[in-house]
Amino acid sequence: MSYSISARLFNLPAVLIFAWLTLSGTGAHAQEAQTIPPPPQVPVRGYILIDYQSGNILAEMKSDERMEPASITKLMAGYVIYKALRSGKIHLNDQVTISEKAWRTGGSKMFVKVGSQVSVEDLLMGMVVQSGNDATVALAEHVAGSEETFVKLMNQEAERLGLVSSHFANAPGMPDPNHYMSARDIAVLTRAIIQEFPEQYTRYSVRSFKYHNIEQQNRNRLLLTDASVDGVKTGHTESAGYCLVSSAKRNDTRLIGVVLGAQKERERFQASQSLLNYGFSFFESHKLYDADMPIVTASLWKGQDNELPLGVIQGLYVTVPKGQAPRVSTVTSVQPVIVAPIQKGQPFGEIVVRFGEQDVSKVPLVALKDVPESGWFGRMIDSILLFFYSLFN
Repeated sequence: MSYSISARLFNLPAVLIFAWLTLSGTGAHAQEAQTIPPPPQVPVRGYILIDYQSGNILAEMKSDERMEPASITKLMAGYVIYKALRSGKIHLNDQVTISEKAWRTGGSKMFVKVGSQVSVEDLLMGMVVQSGNDATVALAEHVAGSEETFVKLMNQEAERLGLVSSHFANAPGMPDPNHYMSARDIAVLTRAIIQEFPEQYTRYSVRSFKYHNIEQQNRNRLLLTDASVDGVKTGHTESAGYCLVSSAKRNDTRLIGVVLGAQKERERFQASQSLLNYGFSFFESHKLYDADMPIVTASLWKGQDNELPLGVIQGLYVTVPKGQAPRVSTVTSVQPVIVAPIQKGQPFGEIVVRFGEQDVSKVPLVALKDVPESGWFGRMIDSILLFFYSLFN
Protein backbone atom coordinates (compact mmCIF):
# COMPACT_ATOMS: atom_id res chain seq x y z
CA MET A 1 0.00 0.00 0.00
CA SER A 2 1.23 3.47 -0.72
CA TYR A 3 0.08 6.27 1.55
CA SER A 4 0.04 9.10 -1.00
CA ILE A 5 0.11 12.75 -0.05
CA SER A 6 -3.08 14.30 -1.32
CA ALA A 7 -5.10 17.41 -0.81
CA ARG A 8 -7.91 15.26 0.60
CA LEU A 9 -5.62 13.83 3.30
CA PHE A 10 -4.78 17.24 4.72
CA ASN A 11 -6.04 17.57 8.27
CA LEU A 12 -8.60 20.06 9.52
CA PRO A 13 -7.25 23.60 9.73
CA ALA A 14 -5.66 24.44 13.05
CA VAL A 15 -7.59 27.72 12.97
CA LEU A 16 -10.80 25.69 13.08
CA ILE A 17 -9.47 23.85 16.11
CA PHE A 18 -8.91 27.23 17.72
CA ALA A 19 -12.37 28.44 16.77
CA TRP A 20 -13.96 25.37 18.33
CA LEU A 21 -11.92 25.79 21.50
CA THR A 22 -12.88 29.45 21.75
CA LEU A 23 -16.57 28.64 21.48
CA SER A 24 -16.73 25.55 23.71
CA GLY A 25 -13.67 25.56 25.95
CA THR A 26 -13.51 26.79 29.51
CA GLY A 27 -10.74 27.42 32.01
CA ALA A 28 -7.08 28.29 31.56
CA HIS A 29 -6.60 26.35 28.31
CA ALA A 30 -9.49 28.12 26.58
CA GLN A 31 -8.33 31.51 27.80
CA GLU A 32 -4.84 30.82 26.44
CA ALA A 33 -6.18 29.79 23.03
CA GLN A 34 -8.23 32.99 22.75
CA THR A 35 -5.02 35.03 22.40
CA ILE A 36 -4.54 33.74 18.84
CA PRO A 37 -5.56 36.41 16.31
CA PRO A 38 -6.99 35.69 12.87
CA PRO A 39 -4.47 35.33 9.99
CA PRO A 40 -3.01 38.53 8.55
CA GLN A 41 -4.82 40.14 5.63
CA VAL A 42 -2.55 40.01 2.60
CA PRO A 43 -3.12 41.59 -0.85
CA VAL A 44 -3.10 38.44 -3.00
CA ARG A 45 -5.71 36.46 -4.94
CA GLY A 46 -5.27 33.33 -2.87
CA TYR A 47 -2.97 31.75 -0.30
CA ILE A 48 -2.41 28.85 2.04
CA LEU A 49 -0.12 28.21 5.01
CA ILE A 50 0.48 24.65 6.20
CA ASP A 51 2.64 22.82 8.70
CA TYR A 52 5.00 20.56 6.76
CA GLN A 53 5.08 17.71 9.28
CA SER A 54 1.38 17.36 10.02
CA GLY A 55 -0.17 18.86 6.91
CA ASN A 56 -2.44 20.95 9.14
CA ILE A 57 -3.72 24.10 7.45
CA LEU A 58 -2.96 27.15 9.59
CA ALA A 59 -4.45 29.79 7.29
CA GLU A 60 -6.02 29.91 3.84
CA MET A 61 -7.96 32.08 1.42
CA LYS A 62 -9.36 30.78 -1.87
CA SER A 63 -6.92 27.90 -1.53
CA ASP A 64 -8.87 25.58 -3.86
CA GLU A 65 -9.48 28.13 -6.61
CA ARG A 66 -7.76 27.42 -9.93
CA MET A 67 -5.18 30.06 -10.72
CA GLU A 68 -2.32 30.56 -13.14
CA PRO A 69 0.87 29.34 -11.44
CA ALA A 70 3.44 30.80 -13.87
CA SER A 71 6.94 29.48 -13.07
CA ILE A 72 5.75 27.69 -9.94
CA THR A 73 4.90 25.07 -12.58
CA LYS A 74 8.60 24.20 -12.51
CA LEU A 75 8.03 22.49 -9.16
CA MET A 76 6.02 19.82 -10.95
CA ALA A 77 8.57 19.68 -13.76
CA GLY A 78 11.23 19.20 -11.10
CA TYR A 79 9.25 16.46 -9.39
CA VAL A 80 9.06 14.45 -12.63
CA ILE A 81 12.77 15.02 -13.31
CA TYR A 82 13.76 13.96 -9.77
CA LYS A 83 11.82 10.72 -10.21
CA ALA A 84 13.67 10.07 -13.48
CA LEU A 85 16.99 10.66 -11.71
CA ARG A 86 16.08 8.37 -8.81
CA SER A 87 15.03 5.57 -11.16
CA GLY A 88 18.27 5.84 -13.15
CA LYS A 89 16.50 6.82 -16.36
CA ILE A 90 18.68 9.93 -16.54
CA HIS A 91 21.83 11.03 -14.69
CA LEU A 92 23.23 14.33 -13.49
CA ASN A 93 26.27 14.02 -15.78
CA ASP A 94 24.18 13.34 -18.92
CA GLN A 95 24.96 15.81 -21.68
CA VAL A 96 21.80 17.27 -23.19
CA THR A 97 21.77 18.67 -26.70
CA ILE A 98 19.83 21.94 -26.71
CA SER A 99 17.07 21.90 -29.32
CA GLU A 100 15.91 24.92 -31.27
CA LYS A 101 12.56 24.70 -29.46
CA ALA A 102 14.23 24.91 -26.05
CA TRP A 103 16.49 27.75 -27.22
CA ARG A 104 13.53 29.73 -28.61
CA THR A 105 11.33 29.37 -25.52
CA GLY A 106 10.43 32.84 -24.30
CA GLY A 107 10.38 34.28 -20.82
CA SER A 108 13.12 33.86 -18.25
CA LYS A 109 16.22 32.14 -19.59
CA MET A 110 19.36 30.31 -18.59
CA PHE A 111 20.77 31.45 -21.98
CA VAL A 112 21.80 28.07 -23.34
CA LYS A 113 22.79 27.99 -27.01
CA VAL A 114 21.04 25.91 -29.66
CA GLY A 115 23.04 22.78 -30.51
CA SER A 116 25.26 23.06 -27.44
CA GLN A 117 25.68 20.27 -24.88
CA VAL A 118 24.73 21.08 -21.30
CA SER A 119 24.78 18.68 -18.34
CA VAL A 120 21.59 17.75 -16.53
CA GLU A 121 23.20 19.14 -13.37
CA ASP A 122 23.66 22.59 -14.92
CA LEU A 123 20.21 22.55 -16.50
CA LEU A 124 18.64 21.73 -13.13
CA MET A 125 20.39 24.68 -11.54
CA GLY A 126 19.28 26.84 -14.44
CA MET A 127 15.69 25.73 -13.97
CA VAL A 128 15.59 25.97 -10.16
CA VAL A 129 17.75 29.02 -9.43
CA GLN A 130 17.48 31.04 -12.64
CA SER A 131 13.94 29.85 -13.48
CA GLY A 132 15.12 29.22 -17.03
CA ASN A 133 12.30 28.25 -19.37
CA ASP A 134 14.87 27.11 -21.93
CA ALA A 135 16.51 24.82 -19.36
CA THR A 136 13.12 23.39 -18.37
CA VAL A 137 12.15 22.51 -21.93
CA ALA A 138 15.59 20.97 -22.58
CA LEU A 139 15.21 18.77 -19.49
CA ALA A 140 11.66 17.83 -20.49
CA GLU A 141 12.87 16.70 -23.90
CA HIS A 142 15.72 14.73 -22.33
CA VAL A 143 13.40 12.89 -19.92
CA ALA A 144 10.49 12.17 -22.26
CA GLY A 145 11.67 12.80 -25.82
CA SER A 146 9.38 15.80 -26.26
CA GLU A 147 7.84 18.49 -24.11
CA GLU A 148 4.37 17.25 -25.03
CA THR A 149 5.07 13.76 -23.66
CA PHE A 150 6.71 15.24 -20.58
CA VAL A 151 3.59 17.30 -19.87
CA LYS A 152 1.57 14.07 -19.91
CA LEU A 153 3.91 12.76 -17.20
CA MET A 154 3.34 15.94 -15.22
CA ASN A 155 -0.42 15.46 -15.37
CA GLN A 156 -0.11 11.79 -14.43
CA GLU A 157 1.94 12.67 -11.35
CA ALA A 158 -0.52 15.42 -10.46
CA GLU A 159 -3.34 12.89 -10.48
CA ARG A 160 -1.33 10.39 -8.42
CA LEU A 161 -0.53 13.03 -5.80
CA GLY A 162 -4.17 14.03 -5.59
CA LEU A 163 -3.78 17.51 -7.10
CA VAL A 164 -7.44 17.83 -7.94
CA SER A 165 -7.30 21.48 -9.05
CA SER A 166 -4.26 21.29 -11.33
CA HIS A 167 -3.66 20.75 -15.03
CA PHE A 168 -0.56 21.45 -17.10
CA ALA A 169 -0.27 22.47 -20.75
CA ASN A 170 3.49 23.07 -20.86
CA ALA A 171 6.58 22.40 -18.76
CA PRO A 172 7.88 25.86 -17.74
CA GLY A 173 4.55 27.58 -16.90
CA MET A 174 3.78 29.71 -19.93
CA PRO A 175 0.25 31.24 -19.94
CA ASP A 176 -2.43 28.91 -21.28
CA PRO A 177 -6.17 28.70 -20.49
CA ASN A 178 -5.74 24.97 -19.76
CA HIS A 179 -2.81 25.49 -17.40
CA TYR A 180 -3.65 26.04 -13.73
CA MET A 181 -3.03 25.03 -10.12
CA SER A 182 -4.54 25.87 -6.74
CA ALA A 183 -2.64 27.11 -3.70
CA ARG A 184 -3.55 23.90 -1.87
CA ASP A 185 -2.21 21.72 -4.70
CA ILE A 186 1.02 23.70 -4.77
CA ALA A 187 1.45 23.14 -1.03
CA VAL A 188 0.83 19.41 -1.44
CA LEU A 189 3.40 19.24 -4.25
CA THR A 190 5.98 21.23 -2.31
CA ARG A 191 5.53 18.96 0.69
CA ALA A 192 6.05 15.92 -1.55
CA ILE A 193 9.30 17.32 -2.97
CA ILE A 194 10.72 18.01 0.49
CA GLN A 195 9.68 14.58 1.78
CA GLU A 196 10.67 12.46 -1.19
CA PHE A 197 13.69 14.33 -2.58
CA PRO A 198 15.48 16.10 0.28
CA GLU A 199 18.79 15.95 -1.60
CA GLN A 200 17.22 17.83 -4.54
CA TYR A 201 15.38 20.30 -2.32
CA THR A 202 18.70 21.86 -1.28
CA ARG A 203 18.90 23.45 -4.75
CA TYR A 204 16.05 25.81 -3.88
CA SER A 205 18.16 27.60 -1.26
CA VAL A 206 21.00 28.43 -3.69
CA ARG A 207 21.12 32.21 -4.00
CA SER A 208 22.76 32.53 -7.41
CA PHE A 209 24.00 30.43 -10.32
CA LYS A 210 26.52 31.29 -13.01
CA TYR A 211 26.50 29.74 -16.47
CA HIS A 212 28.73 30.86 -19.35
CA ASN A 213 29.80 33.94 -17.39
CA ILE A 214 26.18 34.99 -16.89
CA GLU A 215 25.33 35.02 -13.19
CA GLN A 216 21.70 35.32 -12.16
CA GLN A 217 20.30 35.74 -8.67
CA ASN A 218 17.59 33.56 -7.19
CA ARG A 219 14.39 35.61 -7.43
CA ASN A 220 13.27 34.52 -3.95
CA ARG A 221 14.33 37.53 -1.86
CA LEU A 222 13.29 35.84 1.38
CA LEU A 223 16.50 33.80 1.11
CA LEU A 224 18.35 37.04 1.81
CA THR A 225 16.08 38.53 4.46
CA ASP A 226 15.04 35.52 6.58
CA ALA A 227 17.69 33.00 7.62
CA SER A 228 15.03 30.36 8.32
CA VAL A 229 13.81 30.36 4.71
CA ASP A 230 15.40 27.71 2.47
CA GLY A 231 13.10 27.77 -0.59
CA VAL A 232 11.12 27.49 -2.70
CA LYS A 233 10.02 29.12 -6.01
CA THR A 234 8.80 32.38 -7.49
CA GLY A 235 6.52 32.85 -10.47
CA HIS A 236 5.33 35.79 -12.53
CA THR A 237 3.50 36.64 -15.70
CA GLU A 238 1.27 39.64 -16.35
CA SER A 239 -1.84 37.47 -16.15
CA ALA A 240 -0.71 35.44 -13.11
CA GLY A 241 0.65 38.34 -11.12
CA TYR A 242 3.49 37.80 -8.64
CA CYS A 243 3.52 34.41 -6.93
CA LEU A 244 5.74 32.73 -4.35
CA VAL A 245 6.06 29.40 -2.62
CA SER A 246 8.10 29.76 0.57
CA SER A 247 9.31 27.26 3.14
CA ALA A 248 11.06 27.98 6.41
CA LYS A 249 12.24 25.94 9.37
CA ARG A 250 12.55 27.32 12.88
CA ASN A 251 13.58 24.91 15.61
CA ASP A 252 11.70 21.68 14.85
CA THR A 253 8.85 23.27 12.91
CA ARG A 254 8.75 23.73 9.14
CA LEU A 255 6.01 25.73 7.43
CA ILE A 256 5.09 26.01 3.77
CA GLY A 257 3.37 29.12 2.44
CA VAL A 258 1.87 29.74 -1.01
CA VAL A 259 0.75 33.17 -2.21
CA LEU A 260 -0.72 33.68 -5.69
CA GLY A 261 -1.62 36.76 -7.68
CA ALA A 262 0.02 39.69 -5.89
CA GLN A 263 -0.09 42.88 -7.95
CA LYS A 264 3.41 44.02 -7.03
CA GLU A 265 6.63 42.08 -6.63
CA ARG A 266 7.32 43.27 -3.10
CA GLU A 267 3.80 42.28 -2.02
CA ARG A 268 4.44 38.58 -2.59
CA PHE A 269 7.45 38.70 -0.26
CA GLN A 270 5.67 40.79 2.37
CA ALA A 271 2.63 38.51 2.27
CA SER A 272 4.75 35.36 2.52
CA GLN A 273 6.79 36.75 5.41
CA SER A 274 3.64 37.80 7.27
CA LEU A 275 2.09 34.35 6.91
CA LEU A 276 5.25 32.54 8.00
CA ASN A 277 5.65 34.80 11.04
CA TYR A 278 2.01 34.24 11.95
CA GLY A 279 2.37 30.47 11.81
CA PHE A 280 5.58 30.34 13.83
CA SER A 281 4.24 32.78 16.42
CA PHE A 282 1.00 31.04 17.29
CA PHE A 283 1.26 27.34 16.40
CA GLU A 284 3.55 24.41 17.13
CA SER A 285 3.77 20.86 15.80
CA HIS A 286 4.22 17.77 17.94
CA LYS A 287 5.29 14.27 16.98
CA LEU A 288 2.87 11.62 18.16
CA TYR A 289 4.43 8.47 16.67
CA ASP A 290 7.58 7.59 14.73
CA ALA A 291 7.35 5.85 11.37
CA ASP A 292 7.67 2.05 11.39
CA MET A 293 7.45 1.83 15.18
CA PRO A 294 4.85 -0.57 16.67
CA ILE A 295 1.87 1.29 18.11
CA VAL A 296 -0.39 -1.69 18.74
CA THR A 297 0.02 -5.45 18.39
CA ALA A 298 -2.85 -7.41 16.86
CA SER A 299 -3.65 -11.12 17.00
CA LEU A 300 -2.88 -12.89 13.73
CA TRP A 301 -4.52 -16.06 12.41
CA LYS A 302 -3.07 -18.69 10.03
CA GLY A 303 0.34 -17.00 10.00
CA GLN A 304 3.88 -18.06 10.85
CA ASP A 305 3.61 -15.46 13.65
CA ASN A 306 0.73 -15.18 16.06
CA GLU A 307 1.00 -11.42 16.44
CA LEU A 308 1.23 -8.55 13.98
CA PRO A 309 2.78 -5.15 14.85
CA LEU A 310 0.83 -2.20 13.46
CA GLY A 311 2.05 1.38 13.05
CA VAL A 312 2.25 4.28 10.61
CA ILE A 313 4.26 4.60 7.39
CA GLN A 314 5.25 8.20 8.05
CA GLY A 315 5.83 9.96 11.35
CA LEU A 316 2.52 11.17 12.73
CA TYR A 317 2.40 14.83 13.79
CA VAL A 318 -0.28 17.25 14.91
CA THR A 319 -0.22 21.06 14.88
CA VAL A 320 -2.00 22.95 17.65
CA PRO A 321 -2.08 26.44 19.13
CA LYS A 322 0.99 27.02 21.29
CA GLY A 323 0.57 25.70 24.81
CA GLN A 324 -2.32 23.39 23.87
CA ALA A 325 -0.40 20.11 23.34
CA PRO A 326 -1.86 18.52 26.54
CA ARG A 327 -5.29 18.58 24.89
CA VAL A 328 -4.12 16.18 22.14
CA SER A 329 -5.04 12.50 22.39
CA THR A 330 -5.26 9.48 20.07
CA VAL A 331 -7.71 6.61 19.75
CA THR A 332 -6.79 3.42 17.85
CA SER A 333 -9.13 0.89 16.27
CA VAL A 334 -8.02 -2.45 14.83
CA GLN A 335 -9.74 -4.90 12.50
CA PRO A 336 -11.10 -7.70 14.75
CA VAL A 337 -9.89 -10.64 12.63
CA ILE A 338 -6.62 -10.51 10.69
CA VAL A 339 -5.64 -13.53 8.59
CA ALA A 340 -2.26 -14.25 6.95
CA PRO A 341 -0.62 -13.86 4.51
CA ILE A 342 0.25 -10.25 5.34
CA GLN A 343 2.12 -7.69 3.24
CA LYS A 344 3.93 -4.82 4.88
CA GLY A 345 1.88 -1.64 4.48
CA GLN A 346 -1.55 -3.31 4.44
CA PRO A 347 -4.07 -1.30 6.50
CA PHE A 348 -5.78 -3.04 9.40
CA GLY A 349 -7.14 -0.12 11.41
CA GLU A 350 -6.72 3.58 12.02
CA ILE A 351 -5.56 6.17 14.49
CA VAL A 352 -7.87 9.07 15.22
CA VAL A 353 -6.09 12.20 16.48
CA ARG A 354 -8.25 14.33 18.77
CA PHE A 355 -7.91 17.85 20.08
CA GLY A 356 -10.11 18.12 23.11
CA GLU A 357 -13.37 16.51 21.97
CA GLN A 358 -12.79 17.20 18.26
CA ASP A 359 -11.42 14.68 15.73
CA VAL A 360 -8.77 16.46 13.68
CA SER A 361 -7.27 13.66 11.56
CA LYS A 362 -7.43 9.96 10.79
CA VAL A 363 -4.42 7.92 9.68
CA PRO A 364 -4.30 4.24 8.65
CA LEU A 365 -2.70 1.69 10.98
CA VAL A 366 -0.67 -0.61 8.74
CA ALA A 367 1.28 -3.85 9.02
CA LEU A 368 4.94 -3.18 9.76
CA LYS A 369 6.23 -6.47 8.32
CA ASP A 370 5.42 -9.31 5.95
CA VAL A 371 4.01 -12.46 7.52
CA PRO A 372 3.57 -15.57 5.31
CA GLU A 373 0.98 -18.25 5.91
CA SER A 374 1.70 -21.07 8.35
CA GLY A 375 1.77 -24.70 7.23
CA TRP A 376 -1.40 -26.63 6.43
CA PHE A 377 -1.68 -28.02 9.97
CA GLY A 378 -1.42 -24.58 11.57
CA ARG A 379 -4.00 -23.18 9.15
CA MET A 380 -6.35 -26.05 9.91
CA ILE A 381 -6.09 -25.51 13.68
CA ASP A 382 -6.65 -21.77 13.31
CA SER A 383 -9.64 -22.39 11.04
CA ILE A 384 -11.25 -24.47 13.79
CA LEU A 385 -10.41 -21.87 16.44
CA LEU A 386 -11.77 -19.07 14.23
CA PHE A 387 -15.05 -20.95 13.87
CA PHE A 388 -15.55 -21.02 17.63
CA TYR A 389 -14.25 -17.45 17.96
CA SER A 390 -16.92 -16.27 15.53
CA LEU A 391 -19.62 -18.00 17.56
CA PHE A 392 -18.78 -16.10 20.73
CA ASN A 393 -17.74 -12.74 19.19
